[in-house]
Amino acid sequence: MDIEKKSVKSPKGDITLYTLTNKTGASVTVSSLGAGIVSVIVPDRDGKLADVSLGYANPADYFGDGPCAGKTPGRYANRIAKGRFKIGNKEYCLAINNGPNALHGGPEGFMNRIWESEAKGSHVKFTYTSADGEEGYPGEVKATVIYTWNDDNELKIELLAESDKKTVVNLTNHAYFNLDGEDSGTVLDHELQLFASRWLPTDDTQIPLGEIAEVKDTPMDFTAPKKIGKEIHADFDALKIGKGYDHCWVLDGWHKHTIIKAARLWSDKSGRVLDVLTTQPGAQVYTGNWLGGSPVGKSGRPYNDYDGVAIECQGFPDAPNHRNFPCQLLGPGELYDQTIIYKFSTK
Repeated sequence: MDIEKKSVKSPKGDITLYTLTNKTGASVTVSSLGAGIVSVIVPDRDGKLADVSLGYANPADYFGDGPCAGKTPGRYANRIAKGRFKIGNKEYCLAINNGPNALHGGPEGFMNRIWESEAKGSHVKFTYTSADGEEGYPGEVKATVIYTWNDDNELKIELLAESDKKTVVNLTNHAYFNLDGEDSGTVLDHELQLFASRWLPTDDTQIPLGEIAEVKDTPMDFTAPKKIGKEIHADFDALKIGKGYDHCWVLDGWHKHTIIKAARLWSDKSGRVLDVLTTQPGAQVYTGNWLGGSPVGKSGRPYNDYDGVAIECQGFPDAPNHRNFPCQLLGPGELYDQTIIYKFSTK
């Protein structure tokens, strides 16, 4: 595995980029800004390489971007209702940055920090220490993200965290994919299959109601492969709220610390396939409904709505406020340890 390292100046400090290239010439580039993915270059069915991960021309544009492109949101990915949760009898108040709710850990969050980094062998390790009280969360949290790229075009992401006080943690990766190439336009013609027969209905601010509902006979049913755009504009309240899909699916067969299939994404045009596997209980699928107005992309134009899809394997949104959801509490002496695998192939 060849790893190339380079540094880029930014107003908030130097950003370090690492490009991991395997023996086939396929590569992944990751950044110390937000411990994020900025490029995934893999072959189509004819062997032609293209970048299938959305990203920006200017590395500094990843600071504070609305789409959170490719980055690691935290300390708590997704939404917490009204920015409030309790641990025991103590209530914690977070910054409100998404309507009436807290999103992705706050205005700064893990995704807008420059992480420490090192490369070795076939992996790159990013580390960040979040201070006690940062963004309103209790406890000093030491977070680690390890990216490993192999010769089979598999990108493994290990998400680790430790805390000196009881706190809540939910980490994921927020990459947007377009399997025809990042400048190819809409992904609504991509086929998507989710290994999930249930989903989490929400209120009109996208906070889960607490119900775990069946997808059967609704536009949320991706248990069989289906074009993303087939029902995205259906007369269905959940799809009207966010102008498309931005919901959490409950993965079938989930057991703690066990890697299971979450999703398969496929493009008939390029023949590229993305299989997503994880140890996480949920997958938030976001169809890039608000990508319009994003910073200029790598190909020299801003992206449009629906130009990419994010499949964010994670704990459930607002889980600290729902006892029937998998627990996202992390206490002293415990290790938060989750894995996501993006496996690229062709057919």
